[in-house]
Amino acid sequence: MLRYLSRILVFFAVLGIAVPVLAESPAWRVGMTPAFLHDQHIVLDDWRAYLEKKLGHKVEFVQRDSYRETMDLLRLGKLEFAWICDYPYVHLKDQVKLLAVPVNQGKPLYRSYLIVSARDPHTQSLAQLRDKVFAYADPYSNTGYLVPRYQLHQMGEDPEKFFSRTFFTWSHRKAIEAVASGVAQGAMVDSFVWDTLAKVRPELTVRTRIAARSPEYGFPPFIAHRTVGDADFKTMQDGLIGMGQNAEGVALLRRLNLDGFTSGDPAIYRGIKEMMKALGE
Repeated sequence: MLRYLSRILVFFAVLGIAVPVLAESPAWRVGMTPAFLHDQHIVLDDWRAYLEKKLGHKVEFVQRDSYRETMDLLRLGKLEFAWICDYPYVHLKDQVKLLAVPVNQGKPLYRSYLIVSARDPHTQSLAQLRDKVFAYADPYSNTGYLVPRYQLHQMGEDPEKFFSRTFFTWSHRKAIEAVASGVAQGAMVDSFVWDTLAKVRPELTVRTRIAARSPEYGFPPFIAHRTVGDADFKTMQDGLIGMGQNAEGVALLRRLNLDGFTSGDPAIYRGIKEMMKALGE
């Protein structure tokens, strides 16, 4: 067997063909927040295998149950890359670098959906949920926390007093489940998560109704820790953007409900900064 493998390696060497091997250095740790649907473990395994093959480097996905946990790992330098919400990206400021932005429905943008029970045909705006029970996704979620509080602020309302009760679900999917089950009478959630669940779990989303849609915001980005070198940054960026250029990558993108990745422009996150400033954050 060893003799056979040696002959293969010699054959490639004679032809001048590089034999792809994984780098011996430690794996690149990629943080994943609840913006990624946690039940897509098979997709995540296939995505890791794809990236390792294309990058020639080991990849380890690190999943956490809250945005804050992933942010803390980044602050401590325990992640090289991460797919995070746009609010944490702006919050982390100079600690991270914009690597790539997913493209969904033809744009590197998404919205916040105000959702209510499908049995509620009347609610059309956040203003109609006064004194109701409202589910927030995560304290560092743009669409699931920052946007509804900003909208209330613009209405001249106090977000701390407007609802009869609020609670955190710690993911957009669980916020959708809370509204679907009647535990909450409203929530604002990531349009990408709701739209994806509408495809893979329609029996869940059909029990909710989109009552209103926010303006568009920059899609939750892939970022690199500030200590990641230029060469590694470029390798990972090319690997993500290149997914749309081969059949295997396109198939994975379809399973992720994405069109592809683009290098992105920090300017698309300007709206997040404006909302944070208005709320004194």
